Amino acid sequence: MTITQQQADWFTEAFGLIAANVEQAILGKRNVIELVLATAISEGHVLLEDVPGTGKTALARALAQSIKGTSSRIQFTPDLLPGDVTGITVFDQKKGVFEFHSGPVFANVVLADEINRASPKTQSALLEVMEEGNVTTDGVTRPVGTPFLVIATQNPVEQAGTYRLPEAQLDRFMIKTSVGYPDDAAMTRILTGVAAGKTAVQGIVELETIVTMTDLARGVYANPLVIDYLMRIVNQTRLASEVRLGVSVRGALSFTKLALTWAVSRGRTYLLPDDVARVAIPALAHRIILDPEAEFDGVTAEQVVGKILVDVPAPKENGTA
Repeated sequence: MTITQQQADWFTEAFGLIAANVEQAILGKRNVIELVLATAISEGHVLLEDVPGTGKTALARALAQSIKGTSSRIQFTPDLLPGDVTGITVFDQKKGVFEFHSGPVFANVVLADEINRASPKTQSALLEVMEEGNVTTDGVTRPVGTPFLVIATQNPVEQAGTYRLPEAQLDRFMIKTSVGYPDDAAMTRILTGVAAGKTAVQGIVELETIVTMTDLARGVYANPLVIDYLMRIVNQTRLASEVRLGVSVRGALSFTKLALTWAVSRGRTYLLPDDVARVAIPALAHRIILDPEAEFDGVTAEQVVGKILVDVPAPKENGTA
């Protein structure tokens, strides 16, 4: 069912309020905040590839506080075990029964810090919960609740002692982006806030608000010509000469969900080609495997997607070709 303009206006107002609230903790990074928030509403997950100390933990905590949810942080290390992530069943001698002790993954916003430092077995412990929203231990399946967002980080500079994320796990992330360093104006505000003893971010919406926003985003109207435009972009990632493996069906579905959410966050009840183009690089680039020759020549996946956006003609805004 297509959403009404009144519902779209409410969505846009709530989206802006949450983003502005999170921005109190992550100054000067409104674009990144909006992308992460749109991903959370689209029931996706985020991979942040960034150097240490750019505010990744603060972003996860501020988002959880803004929606009055719970947050947790998992520091991935080579000796981390799957049970340290999902939880374990232990025997209670007093009661004479086995009890499940939930792991840090049972939270609304989970920060998986330096995920590529853990072993592949531990990394895979996140696969089921990221895809299904459930954790299965000893044959019992337990939901982690909604909303549920994993923000995983990896350091692009230091690769010693790391395990490269496999393509199947990269495909579980709806977007890949980075926070980056703040500009001079934002840095001045950050340092001034520290000197003034800045207070913590306050909760402004309930968890149910995010669930409602998720339902509304599914009601955004998508003209068949715009969907065809999106599909042609995805197809070109598979046909480009620099690419060995293009975007999967899962990737195309995630791309569509994110574009719909982005459209309603701009106050519209319908999808535009501009919405598709706006989220294409963060939604698609990390899903592309480049040909070794192209990598050797310095070609990046972001450049490939950018070229595809230039080459693929977009339909007009009114839906005509």
